[in-house]
Amino acid sequence: MNAREKLARLEEWFSEHGSAVVAFSGGVDSSVVAAAAWRALGERALAVTADSSTLSRRELAIARRVAGEIGMPHRVIREDELEDERFASNPENRCYYCRSKLAKALKKIAEREGYAVVVDGAHLGDTKEHRPGLKALKEHGIRSPLLELGYDKRDVREIAALLGLSVKDKPAMACLASRIPYGERITKAKLQRVERAEGFFFERGFSTVRVRVHGELARVELPRDELPRAVQLREEIVAHLKALGFAYVTLDLEGYRPGSMDEVIRKK
Repeated sequence: MNAREKLARLEEWFSEHGSAVVAFSGGVDSSVVAAAAWRALGERALAVTADSSTLSRRELAIARRVAGEIGMPHRVIREDELEDERFASNPENRCYYCRSKLAKALKKIAEREGYAVVVDGAHLGDTKEHRPGLKALKEHGIRSPLLELGYDKRDVREIAALLGLSVKDKPAMACLASRIPYGERITKAKLQRVERAEGFFFERGFSTVRVRVHGELARVELPRDELPRAVQLREEIVAHLKALGFAYVTLDLEGYRPGSMDEVIRKK
């Protein structure tokens, strides 16, 4: 099946449901879902982005921009997970509470304004990782059309390329809370420090970055092919991160990999 046929199936999924609210982050997954919903439903599709302390200003700006590219209605709501102690205490299933809060907010919009379904951008690959948030979304009746159609990340990127989405090659960007080890309390100050730390790398053209926080130590993850450039900028990087309050700065030689904080869970 080629990308055009995959897109047609996705559009047909939405046509069968009549109207939809899309949980929209501006990443490639939710952008493909939103674009397909818009193509199939027009004004009966609404993209909603939840703005919170765990969402960087850069990612919010990208979401606004991509929604504009698609041309669909886009709404930003304020939903701060830090208000929930179960999330802020940072247990291994913290994403469950975050996604539960989001699901309730999106369902409220759908029920109030007459949308038939609420959907997200989860795909087949997400089921192979530690994703307690998926359980929460399923419990609240949130649908995942990419997953239901059996699409994986490669399928998503093929469709994004076909649609000409600017985020077709965008690396995944998990919420800022994923930089803090499980069991260590999440605070707004910690999240802001991570955001400022990572912003430094984006401003210098790195494609993606994770600054994982281990107490006073910053563990920087970058794509492996970008590690040599980071070494060249060593003094500048160290100066910036120490100015943010880190006592130690390390460059992770394994490079960037999604969910590296979950490695301690997999060892259990």
